[in-house]
Amino acid sequence: QVQLVESGGGLVQPGGSLRLSCAASGSAFVIAAMGWYRQAPGKQRELVATIAVRGSPNYADSVKGRFTISREENAVYLQMNGLKPEDTAVYYCNAAGIHHIPTVRPFDSWGQGTQVIVSS
Repeated sequence: QVQLVESGGGLVQPGGSLRLSCAASGSAFVIAAMGWYRQAPGKQRELVATIAVRGSPNYADSVKGRFTISREENAVYLQMNGLKPEDTAVYYCNAAGIHHIPTVRPFDSWGQGTQVIVSS
């Protein structure tokens, strides 16, 4: 199993910034893509941004120009600027890839989530 641990959530005023971090750990795995999703109260979980080993980052229209996703080895970050009250949600880290020992098999892991509250 690949474990994901998120950090960096909190309370911020509208227009403020936060940086979320997510670190993956485990054994014998290779990550193909990582991303951030969020779930607001009473709503379904939605994609925020993803980044693959190859290819350009992908963003939800609602966060384009404000959020930036980046990746470093087995970690992924989400820089959130210009935060709005509608960005309030629990943010989840996701990683997908393969384990290669003892056999090649896919994995799709989720973190526990980190709360982001945007309020004055």
